[in-house]
Amino acid sequence: MFKRILIANRGEIACRIIKTARRMGIETVAVYSEADRDALHVEMADQAVAIGPPAAAQSYLVIDKIVEACRATGAEAVHPGYGFLSEREAFPEALAKAGVVFIGPNPKAIAAMGDKIESKKAAARAKVSTVPGHLGVIEDDAQAVKIAEEIGFPVMIKASAGGGGKGMRIAHSKAEVAEGYARAKSEAKSSFGDDRVFIEKFIVNPRHIEIQVLGDKHGNVIYLGERECSIQRRNQKVVEEAPSPLLDEATRKKMGEQAVALAKAVGYDSAGTVEFVAGQDKSFFFLEMNTRLQVEHPVTELITGIDLVEQMIRVAAGEPLKLKQGDVKLTGWAVESRVYAEDPYRNFLPSTGRLTRYRPPAEASVGGITVRNDTGVTEGGEISIHYDPMIAKLVTHAPTRAAAVAAQSNALDAFVIDGIRHNIPFLSALMQHKRWQEGRLSTGFIAEEYPDGFHPVKPAGATAEVIGAVAAAIDHVLGERKRRISGQMNGRTVTRERRRAVQLDEMWLTLDVSRDAQGIAVQFVDTNGTAGPARVLISGWQPGEPVWSGFVHGQPVSVQVRPILNGFVLSHRGVETKAYVYTELEATSAKLMPIKLPPDTGKMLLCPMPGLVRSIAVTEGQEVKAGEALAIVEAMKMENVLRAERDATVKAIKVKPGDSLAVDAVIMEFA
Repeated sequence: MFKRILIANRGEIACRIIKTARRMGIETVAVYSEADRDALHVEMADQAVAIGPPAAAQSYLVIDKIVEACRATGAEAVHPGYGFLSEREAFPEALAKAGVVFIGPNPKAIAAMGDKIESKKAAARAKVSTVPGHLGVIEDDAQAVKIAEEIGFPVMIKASAGGGGKGMRIAHSKAEVAEGYARAKSEAKSSFGDDRVFIEKFIVNPRHIEIQVLGDKHGNVIYLGERECSIQRRNQKVVEEAPSPLLDEATRKKMGEQAVALAKAVGYDSAGTVEFVAGQDKSFFFLEMNTRLQVEHPVTELITGIDLVEQMIRVAAGEPLKLKQGDVKLTGWAVESRVYAEDPYRNFLPSTGRLTRYRPPAEASVGGITVRNDTGVTEGGEISIHYDPMIAKLVTHAPTRAAAVAAQSNALDAFVIDGIRHNIPFLSALMQHKRWQEGRLSTGFIAEEYPDGFHPVKPAGATAEVIGAVAAAIDHVLGERKRRISGQMNGRTVTRERRRAVQLDEMWLTLDVSRDAQGIAVQFVDTNGTAGPARVLISGWQPGEPVWSGFVHGQPVSVQVRPILNGFVLSHRGVETKAYVYTELEATSAKLMPIKLPPDTGKMLLCPMPGLVRSIAVTEGQEVKAGEALAIVEAMKMENVLRAERDATVKAIKVKPGDSLAVDAVIMEFA
């Protein structure tokens, strides 16, 4: 077994690999760019080596620098994680020349299956059913348009060396093909150093299901069940689960056996993933093979009990698989949410900055429920513009899908992040979505269910009652605390008014609040002044704590608490609302207060996220039409085209290409 391995990656996957290596008694070496000098993976590793500037193309993607780091530290093997160099056959070849073992598949398997174009050709030769498309390299946008018309719209433009949703575009017309081709090539070049793209038919209403395979260097290959990754946004996975709610055992066996046959055909000898696009009728087509560990591997680990990183290390060391196909048992259900630094209320555009508060839910396995959080950040750390915006992967495992989803909801409610915008409100709302809970999924789920984007969820129904009750309980605790302050004037004992009015945005609730032997009793009061049955809230919450955790009428509840002037912001189940608690007299006056309107920015183009101005497509005085491109802003390796919302004339341009902008910075003004 290896004594020391180097991890050629960063963030949560580097930290994840270090954990397994440490458990196996293997020393670890981290590499880092200038932007990552204070990163968590650098702190966790036994050694760390600086490899260059922040840009990945000048650090993490430079093979020579990784090889030199191995020589300098005496690392015997390299785990590539995913992304970066993990699917480039040149990387293991360079390591082999240096006498270093690659913890991953052999170069021939990477060449055969890692390249999306070549994998399609290999699958076709093996008589594997594939999605209709053009497997050759496309030379220019005119050829791309011609191919798309032959295949039939809609089509998918995809980077050959791609992954993680980068370099991918869906096109429904010739114009979208031409623009999507240019953007996909540019993103592919920036992210992977390879600008080749191909085009295939985009299957309407499909599901994305992938099979985890595991092979050794002795010809043994097994599959470890499937993952469903249909909840996607911009072709990037957002929520994954294992197993799939679609598959039955017979279909799972067919897909698994096909995946194993394909892996054996290319001599695959590590952990890898064979991806399929599946119809709602359980039909499936080979999509691609990812010759690496997948981001979503934790859900497979939790339902199988198999540490995939450990297996990869043992295989690389020459050990045969100890597992046979019959040994693989799928137990329970696992759900994973990808927590991203992005603003869900601004079309999920990236958000960078410092994590002023980062308090994930505690990792634990209690009562059949497991909570796991794979992360590469710490409180006080910075989310850089240079890399993927992932903050963490929150995973829950339970005996049933419903229980795993419920556990995920509770864990998301307890996940505190401040300093940047993040997608937890969306993830929390998704967990409450009826269609998601029923498992009626497709890769178009987000586009179909949120056609106008994700907007703040208003408090309503049972969720509003829970938030209102918690608001009243928090106010009661704060009131009790104030009565214990020393040095108060002597006199008659102050009796706290039981009747309270809680304002949640535009909603008003009237409650009767009192302390009882168990906790705080809350009764909702109707318009006639009649109090309903008491609901007891039990919690050890103290002022200043960011999460109110406890029980509301016997049900476990977590609500995030952020103080504001005369109230607090409460977050629960995807609802984020300002909460104010008044006496009845105070409420009468509060209802008469005027509403402050936001400033008018209708004649400005604002930067929707922190980013770099790539280009300005218009000039001052130019008339523009609705939908016309105005500027391109790049953030976290994604190019975002900003378009005119209506016909207008450009009055002034406030920025130039190369400028680094903050969120809501004025790019241009209109007459």
